[in-house]
Amino acid sequence: MVGFTPMGKRIGLYKVIAVRFYSRIAPPPPAYAQPVIRVTNNVAHLGSAKEGPKPRQLLSLPPFPGLPLPGKDVLGDPGRLTAISWVKYYFNDMSGENIESHFKKGLVYVECQSSSDSFEIKGLGKLVRKIKPHDAMEEGGRIHVPVSIAESRISKRFDTIPSGTLYPNADEIDYLQRLVKYKDAALIVLNKPPKLPVQGNMPVHNSMDALAAAALSYDYDEGPKLVHRLDRESSGLILLGRTEESVSHLQWLFSNLNKAKSRCEAWNDACEATYQRYWALVIGSPKEKEGLIRAPLSKVLLDDGKTERIILAGGSAFEPSQEALTEYRVLGPMINGCSWLELRPLTSWKHQLRVHCAEALGTPIVGDYKYGWFVHKRWRQMPRVDIEPTSGKPYKLRRPDGIDVQKGSVMSKVPLLHLHCRELVLPNIAKFMNILDRRSEYRHHPTTSEPSDLLRFVGAMPNHMKISWNLMSSYLV
Repeated sequence: MVGFTPMGKRIGLYKVIAVRFYSRIAPPPPAYAQPVIRVTNNVAHLGSAKEGPKPRQLLSLPPFPGLPLPGKDVLGDPGRLTAISWVKYYFNDMSGENIESHFKKGLVYVECQSSSDSFEIKGLGKLVRKIKPHDAMEEGGRIHVPVSIAESRISKRFDTIPSGTLYPNADEIDYLQRLVKYKDAALIVLNKPPKLPVQGNMPVHNSMDALAAAALSYDYDEGPKLVHRLDRESSGLILLGRTEESVSHLQWLFSNLNKAKSRCEAWNDACEATYQRYWALVIGSPKEKEGLIRAPLSKVLLDDGKTERIILAGGSAFEPSQEALTEYRVLGPMINGCSWLELRPLTSWKHQLRVHCAEALGTPIVGDYKYGWFVHKRWRQMPRVDIEPTSGKPYKLRRPDGIDVQKGSVMSKVPLLHLHCRELVLPNIAKFMNILDRRSEYRHHPTTSEPSDLLRFVGAMPNHMKISWNLMSSYLV
């Protein structure tokens, strides 16, 4: 028996202690989550899975003291005050829009007794229910709001800079004016470079709408306003209206609503001829060389509660969807696993072309890591194709002397998005404005020849797409 020897007693004692130590004191081994792929600044890396949502931090207002409130004139029923009026009274230095948005999102709660619509918020320990902005406040009622309603003053420094207080320097004005391809009394056409945000929001400052409004007013009192949008990573022709009337007509022209007929036949014909054409370099090649993509889109919210994704609608009657139509044409054979497409959207929805290419055709756009990351990963591992597909003879990719392929092109480690709005055809708004709106006052400069009913613009591709074109366009048709 081991217990009779001194050495054995120590060993037995150590074994018992060891078992008790690991079974009762030490925590269990951590459960490691599978690493997930994250993309930051167009660079993919492995990272840990995100933690679950944390409980919302709430700010408790004091109990409602009842009427009358000091310095508060109640409109309507003198014995009644609405919930939104009480919150605005308490946060008198906050913007009304910020408070209204919290009510619209259902983030304002009021303490209540047990009822069918009451629930308990983790960490608060009291029953609450959502309160609507026009519900009447009861004396002693206590409202709880997220702390974000009081932090809005801090986030104001990230808001869009108003055009009235933005003064671009001479270099910025010169840069923006070099982007202008066309300007008349009704509109301005720009050739937007990639990575320039179109519309500013938190924390974007130097967006195109703010800078253009301040730097491209020319001889007008107010700057131009955006008519349609492009993604931040994409490039190409973008349209701005110079007056309220032209902005209204152009937004109607590019909307997805059914266009009503006007009494002017020339205007109707010009509207029918309006279109946009994009060029895109995609991974792979569609089975059919041309066709119409009829794939409705739906918007989903990811698990983090903030990030939105556009997906193909499942066809369920209970799922909200938007009809999306895109015409496409393959410009040439597949070279090194990629092919050039010409895309013509017939509807204008967010990320329509990117989702149609990635999910409907199965050929995501080069540099679109949001909707085509896994295809990009496989494409990286594909061998180089050295056989010309039509003749079966070997060929070499054209590489002009002195060209740098490490500038976001298809040959770089992390290519930029290859989506460019190349062609734009639209009615000559300045010519039709007097017919469409008799009240408009446009500065008319008579010309010897009658202006055309249509305007057509073609925008040059950005540098990274020019490089890819030179490398991969040997056999384009």
